Amino acid sequence: MRGSGTLMLSWVLIICLSLVGVQSQYYSETLPYRPRPVKVTNLHFFMHEFTGITAVQVAQVNITSNDNNSSVPFASLVAVNDPLRTGPEPDSELIGNVQGIALLAGMNASSTQYIDFGFNTGKFNGSSLSVFSRGEPGLAIVGGRGRFMMATGVAQFNPILINATNVIIEFNVTVIHY
Repeated sequence: MRGSGTLMLSWVLIICLSLVGVQSQYYSETLPYRPRPVKVTNLHFFMHEFTGITAVQVAQVNITSNDNNSSVPFASLVAVNDPLRTGPEPDSELIGNVQGIALLAGMNASSTQYIDFGFNTGKFNGSSLSVFSRGEPGLAIVGGRGRFMMATGVAQFNPILINATNVIIEFNVTVIHY
C-alpha cells in the first residue's frame, strides 16, 4: 500500500506544478508587428595583418605532410586581432579592428572563418559586423550589434599585399540592417 500512496502523491504534485506554470504571468501580451525601415550601408576599409603579431597560429594537427604547399598547414587554427584602417598605408586612420578565428579547412589553403569587424570611431562607434563564412572572395555577414543590429550582407575582399610578414586586404562591404 505504501507504494501506491507515494505514486498518488507524485501525480498530485505534478498536476499542481503544471497548473502553476499555466496560470503564471510569464508570457506577455502579443504586440502588433511594426517593422523598422531597412537600411543599406556600404563600407570601404582595409585590414592590416602582421603574421605572428596580430595573427597567431594557436593549434595545428599533428601531420607530417604539407600537401597544400601553404605556409600554414591544413587543419591549423589561427586567432586574429587585426587593425582596420581607412587606407592601405600603415599610418592611415585607425577605425577599428577585426577579431576572430580562422581554420584552414581546405586542401587549397582556403579557410573557414568566424570574425567580427568592430568599429570604434565615427558614426559606427561601438557597432560591429559578424562574419561566419568560407574564405572566398565574398564573406557572409550573419549578424551585428549597435547600428548594425540584425545585419546581413556580404563583405567582398581583395588582397592588396601578401608577403611573409604582412597582409593588407581591401574590403567593400554591403550591409542590410535595421
